[in-house]
Amino acid sequence: QLQASGGGLVQAGDSLRLSCVASGRTFSSYVMGWFRQAPGKEREFVAAITRNGGYIEYADSVKGRFTISRENAKNTVYLQMNSLKPEDTAVYSCAASTQPTIYRGQYLYNYWGQGTQVTVSS
Repeated sequence: QLQASGGGLVQAGDSLRLSCVASGRTFSSYVMGWFRQAPGKEREFVAAITRNGGYIEYADSVKGRFTISRENAKNTVYLQMNSLKPEDTAVYSCAASTQPTIYRGQYLYNYWGQGTQVTVSS
């Protein structure tokens, strides 16, 4: 089970940090990802991190502004979001994948959190 939190209403240029806590003892065996879905749009890949944190990928739209990290001892993955823009407004969800490396396709993620709303006003 994945529980995401940290969303909210902020102004453009502000920062937020999302957290996603996983239950269970096998967190370190999953590739973890963040996805987002804006109203009327398809869910899209945001960022992902490998099991030991050694490799990370970002969507071009967030590269340089967002940072994904994980603490396996705390069963937690984070998404630090800086310089937020109105177009970042979406429901952000964390997901866990049993794949051996990062894939951007949502269908390769096995477990999903419930999502947390991020709203960025201009």
